[in-house]
Amino acid sequence: MSPSSSDQSASATDTTPVAPPPIPTYEEALEATARAEANPSAEHIPPPQWPPVSEDSKTSANTSTRSANTTRSTSSTSRRPGAKKAAPAGTPAGGNDPRFENGPLAVVDVDDDGQVLAYCTGGLVLDVPAKSIPALVEWTLREAKLGQPKLSGPGKDADPLLVLTESALERYGLPTTLTEEEKHAGRIPEGHKVIKQLVRAEWKLTKRGFGPWARIYRPAQGSERACVQLCIPSWNALDTRHWGEAGQLPPAELARVLGVYASRVMTPRGSTAVTGLELMTALHPSTRASEPDADGKRHSEHNPGSLSKDPVDCAPCEAPDGHPLLKDLPRFHVRGPGEKLFEEAYDWARPMTDAECTLRHLVGIDVNMAFAAGANGLVVGLGAPTHVKAPVFDAKLPGSWLVDLSHADLSRVKVGKDKWADLDASLLPSPFTPKGERPEGPAWYATPTVAYAVELGYDVAPLEAHVRYESGRYLDGWYNRLRDAYLATMADLGVDADLAPADFLAAMDGYKARDPELAIVVSAVKATVKGGLGKLRERPRGEGWRPGEPWRALSRPTWRPDIRAAVISRTRINLHRKIVKHAAFTGQYPIAILSDCVVYAANGESPLDFLPYREGKPLPGGFKLGINPGLVKHEGTQDVLWGEEVRERFNAPQLNLARYIKDGTVTDVDNGE
Repeated sequence: MSPSSSDQSASATDTTPVAPPPIPTYEEALEATARAEANPSAEHIPPPQWPPVSEDSKTSANTSTRSANTTRSTSSTSRRPGAKKAAPAGTPAGGNDPRFENGPLAVVDVDDDGQVLAYCTGGLVLDVPAKSIPALVEWTLREAKLGQPKLSGPGKDADPLLVLTESALERYGLPTTLTEEEKHAGRIPEGHKVIKQLVRAEWKLTKRGFGPWARIYRPAQGSERACVQLCIPSWNALDTRHWGEAGQLPPAELARVLGVYASRVMTPRGSTAVTGLELMTALHPSTRASEPDADGKRHSEHNPGSLSKDPVDCAPCEAPDGHPLLKDLPRFHVRGPGEKLFEEAYDWARPMTDAECTLRHLVGIDVNMAFAAGANGLVVGLGAPTHVKAPVFDAKLPGSWLVDLSHADLSRVKVGKDKWADLDASLLPSPFTPKGERPEGPAWYATPTVAYAVELGYDVAPLEAHVRYESGRYLDGWYNRLRDAYLATMADLGVDADLAPADFLAAMDGYKARDPELAIVVSAVKATVKGGLGKLRERPRGEGWRPGEPWRALSRPTWRPDIRAAVISRTRINLHRKIVKHAAFTGQYPIAILSDCVVYAANGESPLDFLPYREGKPLPGGFKLGINPGLVKHEGTQDVLWGEEVRERFNAPQLNLARYIKDGTVTDVDNGE
């Protein structure tokens, strides 16, 4: 069951003088809260306040919270001791929604005096009275006013996020680090005392258990949600490949980083990959409320343009190895291109020509947010595939096509209407395979790949296909949200979208040092794109899985390897199209390509030394410098002699230099790609 959260509304202010009630104990307060939850239809009576609040502290709370809090209410949030200002955070709190006036999240820490504090966005700091994790959850939902409004009409509000520092973990009886066994399991043992406390308080955990991104909830009652998301950096919740040193930041600074990300993307729901996938669903929920029927009641119905609420099987060619659809294959059978869709990013390189060796530098350019740009405007299948034999290719129909493209010869290609170009095909990668090798026979391709063969001027005759007649631009909102987050954060770092090429290169030089915290947000946004797309084809992760058996991810409607393949196909084709335009106009060919990075030989160190700009305008259809998704930036420059030396050292004349062009360091360290 998916956890859900409830919207807590403050009761109206009652100005009639009354005798003060007896001071309750903390246990009595929790018991009264539980009674109110068990009988939601009863007349609402606010639960007893705990800890007890004196009239002096009420006055203090009224005068020291943010200026927006100008009136008293009986909401327990306004009973907290005076709010304290942290270091300037540079990000707003909860906006205009009074339910979430303190922002989407808080970093919970313990100061030198032993006081538990919640550092919110906007620099606000709240005192936390809770003495246990169950009490912390209760306080978060009832008093903290944390959360985020839904991103789309039929969607759901984001649950509040609590980030627990090491001192907070110690205070609440949790380990500051996980043992090797716990890291492997991704959680602490079920018998841990904190989990027992949650069970006694009738809180539940998701199937993932109490791990780095634990979700604590109670089953939804109607539209009422009660759920809190935890993030525990010292348990490696914030992957350093994507979040850098965010987990080591002081509480106020960490709240700022996560708060900017939450306000521009969404409140993190787990890793950047999980959040990327959740963002798709948040923007396009599978269901919505229908129009009222004859009795005035609304019902759940399919939300047009979204994926179905139930998972759909992929086509056999789209299934990764070990999928239940392939369980009848021989155990050690290796599927070839005619059995398996293999749309992946480029990993291609070639030896340098004699002419290129006379040049001085190797210059790498990198496509900004390449996979996001590949998703923009892409029509993808929304429902299950339909198998057809000998179909006529339709570029508007998403799906997988078995077609022979071995006849496509890059030595002569169409580059415009009735305009052809002669190229040196030996210096170009094939657009149809990730390794750049020319196809040798029929193979499975996604629609954008086959459409590009037609664009280059070649006939195609599919043998069969798995197509999806129900389709739409499902990822447009996802792309727009992530593009806007990226551009806004880069603008904050001094890199605007309308800079001239030379000014853009200058602005990009050292941009991370201008605000290292915002640079972390940029890294996380980019990882959200790649990780979210990767989750569309998530493989088994332990779980005691055996080949031929289903794994957990297959139960998600968002397990859609066909959508991932279409995005990667389009991204690779977009890059190849620019490479062809550049080669046809300049006679220059790439030496290496890795994913979204392309390396050229040039006499100068700057991309402007080989990109054809005329009066500040780029080659139409070619590479253009800029920060927008799909445009390129300078990735790095090395000497040609460095490239030859590295290849000679490793006895690899086709070593992919794009992998090391950034700083020249040859390493096998995993960078998250």
